[in-house]
Amino acid sequence: MASNRIGRINEEIQREMSSLIPTVKDPRVANAGMISVTAVETTPDLKYAKIFVSVLDKSASAQALKGLKSASGWLRRELGQRLSLRSTPELAFVRDDSIDQGARILDLLRDPDVVKPPNPANADIVLDEEE
Repeated sequence: MASNRIGRINEEIQREMSSLIPTVKDPRVANAGMISVTAVETTPDLKYAKIFVSVLDKSASAQALKGLKSASGWLRRELGQRLSLRSTPELAFVRDDSIDQGARILDLLRDPDVVKPPNPANADIVLDEEE
């Protein structure tokens, strides 16, 4: 039952952080373009929250993470006002590369040099037989 509560808290933090990050006035964050919060992992004691962010402009992602780290105190205070938790977790921002990895795998799957063509010996096998 506690894991369900942590899951709900993670979703709430993710939703609130998605709305708070665009309001950060740090130029490193504001000039980074679109920043998406892809996931949040909170410790069971709600002391720490790891926030995974994906930055559209890859060249500005390191600067955006530095800007988010410097604005983490303000973000934590705003998060504490919006959520009714006993203690607001400390925020740690981590760059998330899962979108890039997914796009790379999709490109590999579409590349005919990487993916083998179907075996012509199995052409007569029907997997979905309709009667």
